[in-house]
Amino acid sequence: MSIVAAFMVPHPPLIIPAVGQGREEEVRETIDSYLAVAEEIAKARPETIIISSPHATMYSDYFHISPGYTAKGNFGDFGARQVSFDVKYDVSLRERICQLAEEADFPAGILGERKPALDHGTMVPLYFIRQKYTDFKLIRIGLSGLGLADHYRLGEMIRQAVEESGRRVVYVASGDLSHKLQDYGPYGFAPEGPEYDQRIMDTAGRGAFDEMLRFDENFCDRAAECGHRSFVMMAGALDGVSVSTRVYSHQDVTGVGYGICSFYPGEKDPGRHFREAYLREQEEKARSGMESADAYVRLARASLESYILRRETIHVPEGLPPEMYRNRAGAFVSIHKEGRLRGCIGTILPTEESVAMEIIQNAISASTRDPRFDPIRPEELPLLEINVDVLGEPEDIDSPDQLDVKRYGVIVTRGRRRGLLLPDLEGVDTVEEQIDIAKRKAGIDEDEEVKLQRFEVIRHK
Repeated sequence: MSIVAAFMVPHPPLIIPAVGQGREEEVRETIDSYLAVAEEIAKARPETIIISSPHATMYSDYFHISPGYTAKGNFGDFGARQVSFDVKYDVSLRERICQLAEEADFPAGILGERKPALDHGTMVPLYFIRQKYTDFKLIRIGLSGLGLADHYRLGEMIRQAVEESGRRVVYVASGDLSHKLQDYGPYGFAPEGPEYDQRIMDTAGRGAFDEMLRFDENFCDRAAECGHRSFVMMAGALDGVSVSTRVYSHQDVTGVGYGICSFYPGEKDPGRHFREAYLREQEEKARSGMESADAYVRLARASLESYILRRETIHVPEGLPPEMYRNRAGAFVSIHKEGRLRGCIGTILPTEESVAMEIIQNAISASTRDPRFDPIRPEELPLLEINVDVLGEPEDIDSPDQLDVKRYGVIVTRGRRRGLLLPDLEGVDTVEEQIDIAKRKAGIDEDEEVKLQRFEVIRHK
């Protein structure tokens, strides 16, 4: 047996009557759609329901799967403690998912649970499901800060574990859409908000899961969406089969998007192994970028590849441009994977005898010692995009008016604390944002006064 149905649903506590206190009628269309989904789940009679929730335990580099045999929760945080839940987990199926992840050296498992109580991203779907059906066990999975392809891959492992188990399983991808649809919404309005909702509902309605993988994550951040990674994980759980889809509803009256869709798997379809195709595209993109890269970037890649594959630090090679041997300067090596930052470390002032040696050392540090990320693994190398920024001499400035986010990077200093932000970064549009981010990186409070310096860079791609 395999996953018999999957559903994309929102999780606003407002739609629980004891929470909404009448306001839930604003989203009556969503409530009616939810009840229809609950009827569909009851007809499917699953032995297990898997729910991926943005509000379960979440880590930047690890997928948390809730441990234990049972879990409880209630809507006390929303003033309705009387609405409570007591569920049993499907322990054996969960163990198989974790085993597959361990065998693949994939970062998922039951470690590090912070709050065993059920989260509202799980309880809202359960509220409607259990009105129609109660004879099931649960698996609850959190999202992560890893890329979309990794979320899809975990979905593939879930599919494999389900097929091996012989269980009848329903997958519920819990997640709201954009939170920036209306000026009066919780996060105000952004033009990316309505665009995200239109795109995701169209994509879901066509079952075009390959397009879900291609949503730019900076665009998703600007739209303040909640559930995209949850939807992508669901898509991975339906990898390799045709799907029939239905869009039940979409509402945006609260300033937040609520979309409900169903997906029923059909026959095997080799054309729907979307992660494989996506990774091939990413590898080709990285390979094409390297073909056009200059000597600075090629040196950075050679350095990190040698260290990751053989733990060897390369010597400065022959044939580089003369200035790379002659000049000394600070340099930053930035590494991206699938459009997301994967590592970035550099030096403000030169610490080596030449720019070439600076790049060799900083490429190793960016790929293996950035404290925000796990070290890059050998299998990731074909997917990496690398930039090298060579810094000019920092100069003191008296005012933020002397900054330009496109032209100048900024250094903020207070005592022994110092933070730097490079220029011309996507998503950093104002001087105020640039300074605030640099302060945060240095552990400086936003209201503390700092010494300002600016610098220019030569960016190599």
